[in-house]
Formats: sequence, C-alpha cells, structure tokens
Amino acid sequence: MTRIDDLVVIGAGPYGLSIAAHAADAGLGVRLLGRPMASWRDHMPDGMYLKSEPWSSNLSAPDGRHTLADYCATRGLAAEHGTPLPIDTFSAYGMWFARQAAPEVEEVTVTEVTPQGDGFRVRTAEGPPLLARTVALAVGVMPFVHHPEGLRELPPAHYSHSSGHRDLTRFAGREVAVLGAGQAALETAALLAEQGARPCLVARRSRLNWNTVPQPLDRPALRALRDPHNGLGTGWRSWVWSELPWAVRRLPASTRERIAATALGPAGAWWLRDRFERRVPVLLGHRLHRAVAVGERTRLGLSTRAGESVVLDVAHVIAATGFVPDLARLELLDAGLRAGLGTVGHSRAPELSPCFESSWPGLFFAGLLTAPSFGPSMRFVHGAGFTAGRLVRGVRKRLGARGPRPGSTGVARFDRAAYPGRPPGVPPGHPTTYLR
Repeated sequence: MTRIDDLVVIGAGPYGLSIAAHAADAGLGVRLLGRPMASWRDHMPDGMYLKSEPWSSNLSAPDGRHTLADYCATRGLAAEHGTPLPIDTFSAYGMWFARQAAPEVEEVTVTEVTPQGDGFRVRTAEGPPLLARTVALAVGVMPFVHHPEGLRELPPAHYSHSSGHRDLTRFAGREVAVLGAGQAALETAALLAEQGARPCLVARRSRLNWNTVPQPLDRPALRALRDPHNGLGTGWRSWVWSELPWAVRRLPASTRERIAATALGPAGAWWLRDRFERRVPVLLGHRLHRAVAVGERTRLGLSTRAGESVVLDVAHVIAATGFVPDLARLELLDAGLRAGLGTVGHSRAPELSPCFESSWPGLFFAGLLTAPSFGPSMRFVHGAGFTAGRLVRGVRKRLGARGPRPGSTGVARFDRAAYPGRPPGVPPGHPTTYLR
C-alpha cells in the first residue's frame, strides 16, 4: 500500500523545524525535508552576529524546552540580554534543536509540489515522489532575494546579494559598493573593511538609523509599562507586531500590506555602530539609476536628491537589499496551483486563514510569505512559536477526526530521554518511534 503522510514540511530552518516538532508531538505522520538551518549555515558571512536578543530567538518545541539558553548552557556559553551572539552559535543551536526536538530531517531537494487527489505529490531530486495529505512550505528567504533593477543587466560576476557570501576574504584589497541601509548592509560593509576590502556604503536614505542599547530586563514598573520589552524590541507598536499576530491578520488587506512593507524599517544594531563608522565611507541620499560593466570593473551611475550625477567605479557590487515575498518566485510549487492562490490585496503573498492555510485546502505557508497576513514578526525567528502551534492546529483540523489515512505511517518520533513513558498527545496504540 502506498505510504501517504499526514504532513510534509518543506524547509528545515527555524520555522520548518518548529512546525515539525509540534506536528510530531501531536501524533501526526510528518516528514521534514531540507537542509537544516541552510540559510544560516550557508548564506551569512563568517563573523556576523544575531541582531535579536537571545531570549527572543528560540525555536519552538511544544513543551517550551530546547531553548537557545538551554543549548548555550550545555556548551558553557552565555546567552545574555544585551550581549550579541555569533550567528555560528545560533546555527549550531538550530542543529541541536533538530536532533533533540524534531523528526529526523531528510536532506533532499524538493523540485515540485503538485496537487494529487485531495492531497499532494512532492517530488525530490534524490528519490521517488512522496504523497501527503497536507503540505507546509517553510522555505525561508532565499527564494525571495531582491536585487535593484539597475543591477540586473550586469554580468553575474559583477554583482551579488549579501546572502550569497559565506567568506568575504576574497574581496581583500578590492573596492566594493554595498547597497542598502539595513543591518545586512551595515554589517557586511563593516566585515568587508575588517577583512581588508575597501567598501563604500550607498543608500537612498539621507541618514542611517541605529538601534539604541537595549534597556535592562529588570526595570521599574512604570518604565516597563511605558516601553515594554517584546520579541522584536521595545515599545508598544513592536509589542503588537510581536505578541498579537492574530490581531494583525484581522486588519484590512491594504493596512496589512503597508505594515509588512514599512514596519521595523532598516536600522543597524547598536553594537555595530562604532565598528562601521570608524572604517566605512558612505554615500547617503544617492539613488542607483545605472550600472555598466567596464572590463572587469563596474561603473555605477548615481544621482543625489538635488539631481546631481555621481559616478562610482568599483570592483564589485553587493546588494544588501533584502527579500521580497513573491509567490511567483516559488517555482517548486505547481504553476497552476500557484496562479490560483488568493493573495493579500495587491501583494504577491498568499492570503491565509487564522491557521496559516492558503486558499488551496491542505496547503500551508510559514515564514516571510506570511508577513502580509500576520505582520512583521513573521520575518524573524520570534514568529516561529506563534506559527508552529497555529499551523499544526490547522493541519489537524484539515485532517479531521478520521485519524491517519489508510497507508499513512502515522508515526510520531520523540526523544526517549525527554519522554520515558508515552509522549503527550499520542493515543494508546499509536505507533511511536524514538530518536534515541
């Protein structure tokens, strides 16, 4: 009999790992496909730090265990408020979480998700297709890399995205223009300078924004009430984005689009400011209107707010210009299915139910694509906790009370050390596999 899984999770970053952990705890037959923590391990330069506070950067397990602080404690590391944590430490934490809390990750490349019957067929580059009753797409940000229009006619060797570099030492001794004004641009430029390159930051903004040093966690009650801590920073507005994604979803589509596009705009971390300002020259208020390859070098045509033209000649251009949610970029999703999905207003992001289900029954989304539905917390690790619980609730609702379909393994996988008896949420007689 053909195996049909209750849920296939595509993507093994913070969102995919968290969803799979909740699904396994709920007793669903779940498979988790992807390279664990791929964006963090493969697409961020050596030397970067986590911008968010450690206590707001946890992956989500149903019992609240396996936090970043738990991992750091096992390694004798500090995960302290107000102390930046290396990206490599966070990546290692995600790998540890995968071993402790999630089903086994199958490191395969998904090439196609197609409707089949009242479920889905999932093709991979490595083996036969899988069948699933429901699918959760947690593909991270890499499909949605954004390059400025002015760069797109350049030969590929002349420009890149900030997410395309793990090792920046190859730019030592070379002039590099870094486009952007957010954390990725500022930190990439600082790292380039520290590794012997000659960077110049180019930004349309007339000034750079820098986050302030975080306030202590323990503060007088009135001060805490006036400016509350939350998973995305401090203040009541970011508290709403952080703690009430369900309320954001109830707003009109046009309002949600605007919030997703403008809330928590570009800013640098407080701990980066001195490193950046000491070593990186800037061209603020400059807009890119043309880029031309001249031999092995690149000539950028810039214009100021006053209409003056400026020419910048560099060896390479790095666009630290973020990611734009766009269903059209999700090429692994069947074209007909993708074209038929309802979207949020005029955006190219899927409209979702309160449980992250799209207009196609059984197809769920997580991460960046959900920001126009649930707000800016979906752009950060912090949003994984809200997403995982809600999404798995939606999967269970979609599956209904019938239990696993005939042919489904319906196997829940758990850590025996954590659950010496029958794990919570698994009914008597339900098959259970222990990870160790």
